Amino acid sequence: MAKVLCVLYDDPVDGYPTSYARDDLPRIDHYPGGQTTPTPHGVDFTPGHLLGSVSGELGLRRFLEDRGHTLVVTSDKEGPDSVFDRELPDADVVISQPFWPAYLSAERIARAPRLKLAVTAGIGSDHVDLDAAIAHDITVAEVTYCNSISVAEHVVMMILSLVRNYLPAHQWVRDGGWNIADCVARSYDVEGMHVGTVAAGRIGLAVLRRLTPFDVRLHYTDRHRLPAEIEAELGLTYHPSAADMVPHCDVVTVNAPLHPETEGLFDDALIGQMRRGAYLVNTARAKICDRDAVDRALRTGQLAGYAGDVWFPQPAGPDHPWRSMPHHGMTPHISGSSLSAQARYAAGTREILESWLDDVPIRDEYLIVDKGGLAGTGAHSYSTTAPKGRAG
Repeated sequence: MAKVLCVLYDDPVDGYPTSYARDDLPRIDHYPGGQTTPTPHGVDFTPGHLLGSVSGELGLRRFLEDRGHTLVVTSDKEGPDSVFDRELPDADVVISQPFWPAYLSAERIARAPRLKLAVTAGIGSDHVDLDAAIAHDITVAEVTYCNSISVAEHVVMMILSLVRNYLPAHQWVRDGGWNIADCVARSYDVEGMHVGTVAAGRIGLAVLRRLTPFDVRLHYTDRHRLPAEIEAELGLTYHPSAADMVPHCDVVTVNAPLHPETEGLFDDALIGQMRRGAYLVNTARAKICDRDAVDRALRTGQLAGYAGDVWFPQPAGPDHPWRSMPHHGMTPHISGSSLSAQARYAAGTREILESWLDDVPIRDEYLIVDKGGLAGTGAHSYSTTAPKGRAG
């Protein structure tokens, strides 16, 4: 029998919900491009309920315990005395979310001789040392595409919030004011702006599609160039690198995997090549942007705004400079954990577990590492040298 160790974020401060704002979710059975949504043999949860927190348990307990397996769920993941570290040595499966990652370092993997499967309930496996997973023949899987559209919607929201100065204006209302001049002194229209994405995979392309009706001029850079018909359909301008693209853009959104070529990409030099007063949105991985360079650029006015929901480490400490820097629109890592997305990534996690426990192949599009090497989506989206990152 298998021991499944699941690391999820804490329940709401006021306790696990007893009711919800909406009664149901729209039914979605496939993603753009035709990939079907997760197809487990069954689910033991109600779509639209909070599944990603400790009490939600991703809806897995009945399924696993009815089969005789053990499920341990915790939010305590840091330090040698954490529940995660105490339970890890005899775990067969580790499940984690990008929003509350249990960092499976090489050292932790070395202390987990039974570990055979690491599942990301969501998208992005940079919390797993993929080199170590390859060396120890651990399968790494994630629920590809389950929350890509969720993240793309979050990106568009953040772009509009920054450019229109929404958050400071909302704060004036909360504080009892009616300070119109203060609200609009940094407010612009997105219409006519040049917007570019670093990477145009599932998330990046979805962002471009959603921005098209705003009458903006769209740019992108990606190591895999899009088909000519998509470029023509969306009016895209392709650039061979981020350095080539950013001088042309008023807004840049980062939707790239984290790997050696992108880590620290947006440093002082690259940000310095952006238009003065440009906006930068990063919902990919925090380490793609140099933490202190972003802070400096906001304080000097080189950047007019920065928003995102990815931090390093996660959760970020109370003294993290991105909490207090000016003109930011940061959120906790929530873009891919809407209740809609949770229904899909919980179902996808169960589908992966069903396949692994029944010794049948896991969907190719879910695979990142398998049989001692990069596989499936991982082979397409991740670097083969020191691989780590996010498959959008």
